[in-house]
Amino acid sequence: MKKIINQPECVVEETIEGFLAAYKRTYQKVENVNGLIRRNRKDKVAIVTGGGSGHEPLFLGLIGEGLADGVTLGNVFAAPPPTNVFEVAKAVDSGKGVLFIYGNYSGDILNFGMAEELLEMEDIQTRTVLVTDDVASAPVERKGDRRGIAGDIFVVKIAGAAAERGLSLEEVTQVTQKANDHTFSIGVALAPGSIPGATELPYTLGDDEIEIGMGIHGEPGMERTKMMFADVLTDKLMETLLAESHIESGDEVAVLVNGLGSTTLMELLIVNRRVAQMLEEKGIKAYDMDVNSYCTTQEMAGFSITFLKLDDELKDLYNAPADSPYYKKGLSSTSIGGSVYVK
Repeated sequence: MKKIINQPECVVEETIEGFLAAYKRTYQKVENVNGLIRRNRKDKVAIVTGGGSGHEPLFLGLIGEGLADGVTLGNVFAAPPPTNVFEVAKAVDSGKGVLFIYGNYSGDILNFGMAEELLEMEDIQTRTVLVTDDVASAPVERKGDRRGIAGDIFVVKIAGAAAERGLSLEEVTQVTQKANDHTFSIGVALAPGSIPGATELPYTLGDDEIEIGMGIHGEPGMERTKMMFADVLTDKLMETLLAESHIESGDEVAVLVNGLGSTTLMELLIVNRRVAQMLEEKGIKAYDMDVNSYCTTQEMAGFSITFLKLDDELKDLYNAPADSPYYKKGLSSTSIGGSVYVK
């Protein structure tokens, strides 16, 4: 498998070096660990996100104004060590506490939890919101067991906006948890991603097979089936997503159609076209639609659809400015035909 890397064990460090080479005026590395923080931070609750590398721009691209203040990175598809989490949190704390936001995976829970214990010994307050948006990963009666996927984008967006407004740690945590409770995703894999340096794929899919609900690390999905037309596939995902989320006529949503790594923008736009059609048919207002590749798995083929069900509070925070090299919202906007298109 061809891959543009040097030594596999150096990919995370070299990724950070490349990021800083481009954006060193805005970000700096935390000494001796794989973590980055914003320069020129405000005196406010600090937001820290992170997880395994290999999902770029997820995590790395979520630090910025109106987003996270720090990011801690593990090896490819591996949770960041507790020391990384501890050092990043310590570097961004201004005395008002740190909110951790990360996907619901056992390794992350263990390592972030150990870091929290170390931070308590330093009298640094912490809270945690686990992202659990993947409706395919567990039934609704076990919603707390669901994995986090592209919903990280919406949850960190809301948390960052709340923190920028000077809310307390408890208040930021509360609205961030609400954002997670209002965020629902489902995805489909057409082809597996790879692990840098590996000689074999971590799993296989037949040339004519797809797996609905497969996780971003190749975790089992809901159904392995044959490839189908884009509209048929999108309808199938949407029906599951709407049934699980109970989003219905009269509701308003922010939508993210997310590519998993090797899916082209043309394909994602075709999916988004059908998502928009279905929402209109069902009387659900698409307040904003974002089509991009934010949560990837190397060159995995496929996409996910994420809804953030909006109310007045979440819409207000969603509209707040957010600015990182890979994610921008609310910097300027215009209303066209009842929808808001944010540049």
